[in-house]
Amino acid sequence: MFFRMTTDHELLPGGLAGAYAGPSRSTCWLIGGGPSLSRMPLDVIAASPAPKMGVNLAGTGHLRPTFWTAYDPSARFHRSIYLDAGVMKLLHRRRAFDLVPETTFKVCECPNTWFFERQGGAKLGSWLTGERTGISDWADSLLQAIDLLYVLGFRRVLMAGCDLQVLPSDALSAAASAARIERIDGEPLGDFLQRCRAKGVTPGPSDGEGIGAQYHFDEVKPVASAVQTDMHYYRVVQWLRLSRRTLTLAGMDLVSVTPDSRLNAFFPYVDAAIAAERVLEDVGNPRLEPTRGLYTQQVDRFRGCTVSMKDFRAPG
Repeated sequence: MFFRMTTDHELLPGGLAGAYAGPSRSTCWLIGGGPSLSRMPLDVIAASPAPKMGVNLAGTGHLRPTFWTAYDPSARFHRSIYLDAGVMKLLHRRRAFDLVPETTFKVCECPNTWFFERQGGAKLGSWLTGERTGISDWADSLLQAIDLLYVLGFRRVLMAGCDLQVLPSDALSAAASAARIERIDGEPLGDFLQRCRAKGVTPGPSDGEGIGAQYHFDEVKPVASAVQTDMHYYRVVQWLRLSRRTLTLAGMDLVSVTPDSRLNAFFPYVDAAIAAERVLEDVGNPRLEPTRGLYTQQVDRFRGCTVSMKDFRAPG
């Protein structure tokens, strides 16, 4: 499934599939680029022993990811991601010979960088569990990240900064309210703007004017592009809604820890601090684990287990 590549197109297979599965559900934070991320308990998330999957520019200035993926060309992202050996890059094969920004290096030369084939014809009923030759191609980085985490062996994904919507600005919302234009919760931004324009309420002439914060990092799109982006987010959320049976069959728990995300109407929401506490309950708290006496410890340390155990080989 995963492989390294050399500059002469040689494929070097690697055994990453299932490598992060354990005897209980492995958890990973999935970091999105939504504006809510800057309002979340980032110190708690950063200190969590569960790894973090970054998508595109998500986490910039706040969190360093354990894993990172993107769908678009390398020119849209940072040199430091590609050249950081501590970040595992997971990219589709088409990106292997992109140039790393501000260098003459090819992406395939970068440390800790793994590639996969893209699999077309994704189906809502089987995109995780069906027969696969690669990672399902939805032309979307977030869905790609979920598929990657599944193949790596994670079965609980905590989605932080995944607003998956672009909201109108407070000023435009106030003008719409004064004109008795009601915004339907979760509706596409384009539908709301269409109703506003029908009553003469429009965004300003400047790029991005009339639109709220689009990302937690410094970037802005013109209104027309923001409307297209929001429609893509809307479509992704509906795809995930229609994939809930598939996710259940795959044993995959998607948990939103993003306040006011579009996901929250269809998937369980847990406060990020509480989700982080649950990770500590499962894994242990590295900050509180004692060290005194461990090097002289002579007996096994069971967690209150009083039941007899004996290891048997399976028949045959």
